[in-house]
Amino acid sequence: MPAYHSVFLDEPNQHLIGNFALLPLRTRTRGPALQLPALPADITDLTIDASHESYDPLDEILSLFRANTFFRNFEIKGPADRVLIYGILYVSEVLSKIKPNMSRREAEKAVMNIALDTNFAIPGDAGFPLNQAFEAPSDRQGAETLRQYVMQMRQELATRLLARVYGDGSGVPSKWWLSFTKRKFMGKQL
Repeated sequence: MPAYHSVFLDEPNQHLIGNFALLPLRTRTRGPALQLPALPADITDLTIDASHESYDPLDEILSLFRANTFFRNFEIKGPADRVLIYGILYVSEVLSKIKPNMSRREAEKAVMNIALDTNFAIPGDAGFPLNQAFEAPSDRQGAETLRQYVMQMRQELATRLLARVYGDGSGVPSKWWLSFTKRKFMGKQL
């Protein structure tokens, strides 16, 4: 059975830096991403359909995370798959910081420290784990734009992930989400 690929592979007019797509996001976080419309009142992050105009790559990352973590190999079919790969690796990193006995407040502190950290590797940096599958930005301005986009992705993903991990209102993290803390997508971690 093959891994699940991005529905954004056929997205027209993708803005690329290297071979990483800068896809539109539904976020309130400042950054270079094009802004998608907010969700209507009758749709939530958990119930949004892939065909909805506000569905974004972050929704896709969170919905495909658990299924794709079981695959050691992933055939990259386009730039949108690279966004999916990066997002899955980042979600794995964030989940590793949430402990079973953490309150939501403690988890928010730990996760937001990661999300707001500006010292992370992007494609082309020596510390980036998948440089063989990602192209480096062609210039310094491209690298800075990519860093800002990835930072915007990281902040919004952290917020949405916390809402899912602590979604039942009990104040303790979901065992179902935490069961994936030891899995490494493609054998890698950020």
